Amino acid sequence: MNISVKIGNAKFLNPVTVASGTFGHSEKYYALEEVRQLGALTPKTVTLRAQEGNPPPRIAETPSGMLNAIGIENPGVDGFIKFKMPALRKTGLPLIISILGHTDNEFKVLAEKFDGVPGVSALELNLSCPNLGKKSLVAQDPRATRRVVKLVKQISRYPVIAKLSPNVTDITAIAAAAQDGGADGVSLVNTFSGMVIDVERRVSVLGNITGGVSGPAIRPIAVHMVYQTAKRIKIPIIAMGGIMTAADALQYLIAGATMVAVGTANFINPRAPLDVLEGIKAYMRKKKIKDINKIIGSLVT
Repeated sequence: MNISVKIGNAKFLNPVTVASGTFGHSEKYYALEEVRQLGALTPKTVTLRAQEGNPPPRIAETPSGMLNAIGIENPGVDGFIKFKMPALRKTGLPLIISILGHTDNEFKVLAEKFDGVPGVSALELNLSCPNLGKKSLVAQDPRATRRVVKLVKQISRYPVIAKLSPNVTDITAIAAAAQDGGADGVSLVNTFSGMVIDVERRVSVLGNITGGVSGPAIRPIAVHMVYQTAKRIKIPIIAMGGIMTAADALQYLIAGATMVAVGTANFINPRAPLDVLEGIKAYMRKKKIKDINKIIGSLVT
């Protein structure tokens, strides 16, 4: 049975990874033998300088999902490479490193910092950053997306993956711009903008007022976006959004995704990514499918 997939020149033994910021906040996770069965690990997004994140409360439960406004709390790139990378490397897994620059130059410096760092297999650009002082995000502007992807692609020896926001009119246009900029793949979708209000106090439940909605509630919309995007671009898609079971992941693969990333489910069941992987294998055995590529993009229309 072949379940390996490729994004650019990076090869992954299977199509299951984890969504950035949702798995392995403790080094104890990475020491578990079971974790090494995954196709890749995607650690929490790294910025150039350390960030404390948003004021609490940062998480709220929503129907069939959750709302978060963590604010990309991280030790900064130098701290990440020094203190986080050693434990990550010990897993032996390919690492998809998520980076976010607040300016074009910060993306450039981040790419340079990770250049040649052992264990890195790909760079995922978190484009949910302001577009040079504008109110829109980079991932909401095709030209800005193309510009940032092209800049990093010129520097990086690794495949470059653009992580896209669903908070746009047409996500396929943004994906096409990423492809035009030289992206080796795209990740979609990031969280949907949302908020929850405490009606007794008439204040937002989150300290940041708004946050990102994730979980099963967004899955049907995300599956549709993956399907639409797969029809428009030729580069691989890493799909995410409410994957709780293998059947959920298979929806994305059949819609056209090459890999899937488990996110919110990790907060409920740390074994969720492994359950998804085992379920995909069981599905292939049941259907007598010997190659994962027979599933990818196989939706009958």
